[in-house]
Amino acid sequence: MIFLYIPIYRIKVIGKNKVPKYGAYIICANHINMLDALAVVCTNRRKVRFICKKEMFSKRILGWVLKTADTIPLDREKNDIESMKRTIKGLNNGDLLGIFPEGTRKGMEKNVKVKNGAAFFALKSRVKVIPLGIQGSFKPFTKVKLVYGEPLDFSEYYGKEKEKETLDKVTDIIMDNIVKLTNADK
Repeated sequence: MIFLYIPIYRIKVIGKNKVPKYGAYIICANHINMLDALAVVCTNRRKVRFICKKEMFSKRILGWVLKTADTIPLDREKNDIESMKRTIKGLNNGDLLGIFPEGTRKGMEKNVKVKNGAAFFALKSRVKVIPLGIQGSFKPFTKVKLVYGEPLDFSEYYGKEKEKETLDKVTDIIMDNIVKLTNADK
């Protein structure tokens, strides 16, 4: 199935070299379609572990795929300490983590409040964030473009992951970069 995915959606990647070959990073992207995580996974040289709402794991085939891909389930209804520990442990082990800060598909269109999870994990684990703008409709045989930006360094905010004002500021910086990349050369 994966070998058909890239030609069917005519995926073009810009800035792929901005994802380092080694070390912990968080890829933060806009979330436009249920297939965009697969686009990120299929076009990266490295394994990308995503965080995903736990409800997705209850679907038989999708749940199996998510477990096979070592996706981290997240209970969004409570303070999911277990998922937070798994995420931080993965980053401490050098994982490449994928997060959609909007927390839902087409969150920017819906004008939803962006979640601070990516900012929290970046500051807590002291890792850089790689912004990614995803463009396209994900209709078969149309173009999908992934545009990576330069890794964002938030070292000036390390140790402040419990301050809401700091998390909001870092989240705004991440989202500003994602928006610029999403609108780049359309």
